[in-house]
Amino acid sequence: MQQANADQDFLPLLGTDYIELYVGNAKQSAHYYKTAFGYQELAYSGPETGEKERVSYVLRQNKVTLVLTTPLRPTSSIAEHVHIHGDGVKAIALTVANAQAAFEQTVARGAKPYLNPITLQDDEGVVKMSGIHLYGDTVHLFVERSGYNGIFLPGFRKWETNYRPEPVGLLHVDHCVGNVGWNRMNTWVKFYEDVMGFKNILTFDDKQISTEYSALMSKVMSNGNGYIKFPINEPAEGKKKSQVEEYLDFYNGEGVQHVAIATGNIIETVTALRNRGVEFLHIPDTYYEQLLGRIGPIDEDLQPLQQLGILVDRDEEGYLLQIFTKPVEDRPTLFYEIIQRKGARSFGAGNFKALFEALEREQELRGNL
Repeated sequence: MQQANADQDFLPLLGTDYIELYVGNAKQSAHYYKTAFGYQELAYSGPETGEKERVSYVLRQNKVTLVLTTPLRPTSSIAEHVHIHGDGVKAIALTVANAQAAFEQTVARGAKPYLNPITLQDDEGVVKMSGIHLYGDTVHLFVERSGYNGIFLPGFRKWETNYRPEPVGLLHVDHCVGNVGWNRMNTWVKFYEDVMGFKNILTFDDKQISTEYSALMSKVMSNGNGYIKFPINEPAEGKKKSQVEEYLDFYNGEGVQHVAIATGNIIETVTALRNRGVEFLHIPDTYYEQLLGRIGPIDEDLQPLQQLGILVDRDEEGYLLQIFTKPVEDRPTLFYEIIQRKGARSFGAGNFKALFEALEREQELRGNL
């Protein structure tokens, strides 16, 4: 069934190619992602490779590829992006079979062009790329790399150091969540439907995602083969400021709120991350008192889940385990989710209340609730 859907899809997507962050200091950010998250060094571009405007470090863990890019000059568009938003996701790059066709199809359906189709070439072959604008200053890049055998992209060289912390078991990008402004969620739902051929597979309203103080609404968009999922959040009315409003204030606009990364053993992965200094939201012990009665039997022992603060939820196809880091920047913006799916395809609706209360505790400490 999935293959049939993919064949009919005018924009067949093969997966997440990479996620690019614009950051204030890529060298130091790369060290953090290696040390804390176990990413491995892969490729480098900068003055030594002939690039005079930016420096980029590429890190990889299994199928997760991060590109950390920093400006070399204060007048560049990258410097402006970092000045306005702080460190954050600039590009969600998607692997396609034909970058030219992806660009033409999406622009014909209303997308605003970001990168006209280009061909990059070196001795290792050819990569074709194009791109379109998304919410805020975020973009989608389309990457066609079937004719390339190099380390990452033309213009990059292999990056090697003597410092290689062990991976922590991150496997692939599960989904990326965008925060958009008041009454903007349906605009971007329609964008993904009309421009990219996605479908709205789940909807959560402010009654499902709320606490005593704040609320939001969310819709999950999925492409034809189900490989790519983009939940989109917008604020909803509440007594106090929601996490989405706080994000929009400090990011100065719409953008990627968090990236969810899959693991095959969340207990091992989160234990390793905690030991390396990654901070996670605190979940009170009361969450676990009725957990098994709510979700039924699971393979894991409850004690390590409770010690680590891992959330569990079930749908008709199985269950999932998930946990959320605190923001990884000084601004309360970008964070990460670690997720292990045991059959479940949903997004942890049963955990929303506990998660929101944890987020609100952090907001209150920052004086932003």
